[in-house]
Amino acid sequence: MHAVTGGGGTLEGLSTLEKKLLQVLSIKGTARIDELVDGKIFSNITEVMSAASWLKTKGLVDIQERTVRYFSLSEEGLKYLREGLPERRLFEMCKTGQGDVSIESIKSQLGDVANIALMHLKNAGAKISGGKISLPENKIEEIDNTLKSREQFLSQLSSEKVEEHNLSKDLLTYFTKRKGLLNVDEQVRREIRITNNGMDVARTIGEIAEEISQITPEILQTGTWREKSLRKYDIFRFAPQIYGGREHPIQLIVENVREIFLSMGFKEIDYGIVQNAFWNMDALFVPQDHPARDMQDTFYLSFPEKIGIEREDWVAKIKAVHEHGGDTGSEGWEYDWSLDEAQKALLRTHSTVNTIRFLAEHPDEEAKVFSIGRVFRNENIDTTHLPEFMQIEGIVVEEHANLSMLIGILKEFYRKIGFSDVRFHPSYFPFTEPSLEVYTVIGEKTLELGGAGIFRPEVVRPFGVKRNVLAWGLGLERLAMLKFGFASLPEIYSNDVSVLRRAYLAKLLR
Repeated sequence: MHAVTGGGGTLEGLSTLEKKLLQVLSIKGTARIDELVDGKIFSNITEVMSAASWLKTKGLVDIQERTVRYFSLSEEGLKYLREGLPERRLFEMCKTGQGDVSIESIKSQLGDVANIALMHLKNAGAKISGGKISLPENKIEEIDNTLKSREQFLSQLSSEKVEEHNLSKDLLTYFTKRKGLLNVDEQVRREIRITNNGMDVARTIGEIAEEISQITPEILQTGTWREKSLRKYDIFRFAPQIYGGREHPIQLIVENVREIFLSMGFKEIDYGIVQNAFWNMDALFVPQDHPARDMQDTFYLSFPEKIGIEREDWVAKIKAVHEHGGDTGSEGWEYDWSLDEAQKALLRTHSTVNTIRFLAEHPDEEAKVFSIGRVFRNENIDTTHLPEFMQIEGIVVEEHANLSMLIGILKEFYRKIGFSDVRFHPSYFPFTEPSLEVYTVIGEKTLELGGAGIFRPEVVRPFGVKRNVLAWGLGLERLAMLKFGFASLPEIYSNDVSVLRRAYLAKLLR
């Protein structure tokens, strides 16, 4: 038999598995990898992938990958399916009442889901005015149909996972934004397609005889090598690259950031991920009715349910600041501050808890400190959001610290990490005044890097800090996206080993 060339590969250079795969694909054209494992030709996926990978290097097949998403109901979603959507329960209340229903009445009857019901019934077309909700007469049927479509969507997911393309795109988008109702399972689906060159080679394959691809002592001793064909090898054929171990991109960024701040004279601090609401919210002048404190945004703990506050004088001063401003010159938030609310245990939602606790413990010291750590928010996973991510936090405490110094520090930090064009513009953040947004320009794109400012008097004076405090909070994953070209935040933490095998990753920071 003479050798047949096809797309850079020869028939003689093909293994038995490669020939078998070409024969199957010459009939099917395209096939999913799992479909090829039938126990007759291929006994496992490893055999298929090995043959397919070698055929791909020879230009005889293409391997196509796509991510398929499957959706199912979470425990919360199943509860809504059993008990009814909160907005459906509110809709029936409004219909039964035949008129406006007060928000106070709704909260007493629906409890924890009252705000959810109000928001999503209003979204469906209800009207809220003067502390009451009503159903416009000309929209009752339209609202009812909207709620029915939502209920039908949940019913579709009640018993098994459903592939994304079988679901309503609009309703999937809507329910994805409603936190905690859907579970998503992403699976990579691989298909193998035979190329034109592969078809040419496949036509020349006759009966496939058993070949010896590796000589063993047993084969030599028994002499069976004389009775079988020996597979030919092409020493010029492309061979896959062998990769060594590599640090994760996030770890590289963390080490780089740490090295930069230490070289600038900063000290690293950390007070742990489990905190109480006092340090996470109250000490930073966040009112106790702020939406960020809602369970829909913050992970509160069942054990421990509460964490005490170290000093009574801190409690008294923060209470005064919230209720009437204390001695800060502020009017405060003018409400009755609750100690029970402040003691609630949670997973920190930002790393500013580190810097405010440091200030409380060292009110009279000049200092330059930073922290790098995980924070947690009840976010849906998408290209720009994760429920767990990393933050870079830092403060400078000096007598004459000012906005110009803050800008200089951040410019130097970003210069050392590799961003020369760093810009600032005025912004608003609850802990600082004045406040700045930090961003960079890459090509024609403007990309946000983080926020910065000078801590407000309501934040520092209750703890006896008299000097100016420069503060900033920066996103670590955003740096990783810009540095390494990741398309989304989930990609950074994917289990795709090829991400770690990109040789340029280490070179960018070393």
